[in-house]
Amino acid sequence: MSISLTSPVTGSAQTGFTSPTYTVVADTAPGTNGKQWAVSALGGTQALVRVHSASDPFTITFERPATIRQAPIVNPVTGVVGNVPRNTYKVRTRKGVIPVTGQNPQVFLQTTVCDVPAGADLADPANVRAGSSLHIGSSWQQSAGWGDTLLSAVI
Repeated sequence: MSISLTSPVTGSAQTGFTSPTYTVVADTAPGTNGKQWAVSALGGTQALVRVHSASDPFTITFERPATIRQAPIVNPVTGVVGNVPRNTYKVRTRKGVIPVTGQNPQVFLQTTVCDVPAGADLADPANVRAGSSLHIGSSWQQSAGWGDTLLSAVI
């Protein structure tokens, strides 16, 4: 039920990569509400890719909210729900990239943010899962196209 990456992680298809894999080791997340792994070795064909180092990061972090918000209370007079709080979950991938040849790496940050309305985990779990399924499945399906878009700006 909880997040626990199994090493190696099979990467998704990217232009110029053949069967990419990433050996990961447990790392310390920046915050207390997350789990993090660092890439220590590469597999498959992915020329010029570098593994994690202090000044050239390659990590993935899964984060949960510091405080879980509860379902909102329905107004007993109007029957209307007021402001619905959100529980925000994040997945962050940090990868050092070199912006200009001969320069130091800069951090390329990819973040997926999931804002789940408080209470949906109990009242509508199937549709929370369906939204996640589509999001992750379409990201997996379009991985190479997304990678190409990040380089060409053509969507």
